[in-house]
Amino acid sequence: MNETILNIYLVIENDLVTAFRAKAYQQAGSDEEKIDFLKRNAKLDFNSALLFESPVDKYGRFMSYKRFAKFEKQGMHYRLFEEIFSEFEVPDKPLICVTPIVNGEFYGEEF
Repeated sequence: MNETILNIYLVIENDLVTAFRAKAYQQAGSDEEKIDFLKRNAKLDFNSALLFESPVDKYGRFMSYKRFAKFEKQGMHYRLFEEIFSEFEVPDKPLICVTPIVNGEFYGEEF
């Protein structure tokens, strides 16, 4: 059965999450196969991914990556992606692959 899966990028500059980017696919297969597909396409997807604004505090300051990581550990990072999920009309807690782009460079062992 096909489901919408997403490659999501955290654009991090000087330890601040300054933007999100995302690209969606309709894909069938096991969750493992879908994650593998997203990882294989992560570098290619970045340039064609849609740009989304990163959350800011009441003073207009971007969230630190350290704070994002705390949200992620608590499983709350999905709340930060609500605009992305709405844009691609995905159900609650869709299958996603999140890739940090740190100061213009892909970050992660698969890159």
